Amino acid sequence: MWRLADLAAAVGADLAGDGEVRIRGVATLERAGPDQIAFLANPRYRAQLAGSAAGAVIVAPAERDTGSQPRLLTSNPYACYARVAQLLHPAPRPLAGVHASAVVAADARIAADASVGPMTVVGSGAVIGAGAVIGAGCAIGEGSEVGPGCLLHDRVTLYRECRIGARCVLHAGVVIGADGFGMAWSGSEWLKIPQIGRVLVGDDVEIGANTTIDRGALDDTVIEDGVKLDNLIQIAHNVRIGAHTVIAGCTGISGSTRVGRHCRIGGGVGIVGHVDICDGTTISGFSLITKSITEAGVYTSSIPSQPHREWMHTLAALRGLPELNKTLRDRRRGAPTSPEEGESS
Repeated sequence: MWRLADLAAAVGADLAGDGEVRIRGVATLERAGPDQIAFLANPRYRAQLAGSAAGAVIVAPAERDTGSQPRLLTSNPYACYARVAQLLHPAPRPLAGVHASAVVAADARIAADASVGPMTVVGSGAVIGAGAVIGAGCAIGEGSEVGPGCLLHDRVTLYRECRIGARCVLHAGVVIGADGFGMAWSGSEWLKIPQIGRVLVGDDVEIGANTTIDRGALDDTVIEDGVKLDNLIQIAHNVRIGAHTVIAGCTGISGSTRVGRHCRIGGGVGIVGHVDICDGTTISGFSLITKSITEAGVYTSSIPSQPHREWMHTLAALRGLPELNKTLRDRRRGAPTSPEEGESS
């Protein structure tokens, strides 16, 4: 358990109230108990604050006098909650060492305080850094590197010569460095183009379950520092994702596309190849990006759902747009828009 005063100091928040309160975990305003801390980041939940049984709360300075609980004051309650939760709920860590069932090449280098789980294979020349944790059934390809403090959950596959930076988290089923989809049509068959680049992942990157990042065809595929990727994302060969960009699940990014820094990309987005997305861009979920974006802003191309009958009317109107557009163009040119108009003139 943590003293509230110690938590405030650790996360850089201001303390209001009794700093001796002991906190063991985090919870919602509705369900928190006297030894838990809750947070208020959305004003819609302000009514729950007064009735909460939480031992302490994390709030913005404007909420200093709302309720009676001791509180941590911060301009970003949600980010503060994340830091507090990390302190109160640290991930369990296995003992250092290599499991007896792991297969490790003689020339692989594994830090003394790293942990390698059962049935994992570590290839020739691979390097596993200090404090790294490699889960069960992982495959670390020859010449690959896993940086210090990384956590690879079970069944992560790291192909040959790929590199993972420091403090990264790769969830189960992630595949780094599979061949990019490079094929050349000979006139009668598809010829495979050898994919000789690598995948380079920066520091503090998190990659969700079953996400795949292909190796470069010639140059490398690059994921810069602080990028956060959700589950089931496909990143093709020679893509570059800028630092601190976040991408939600089921997004697909085609080859040689460059996504800038501090971008936010919603779920189910499709981005064609060989385009550039500038820094600070937000793309709404299920949008299709077919050309470069050169000015930061919010971009949306999906059509929100509506009742079926209304959608059928919308679809009928959409189908009529080409003819309507032609009619408008004809009128601007002064041409007849129908046979009857032509006869009357």
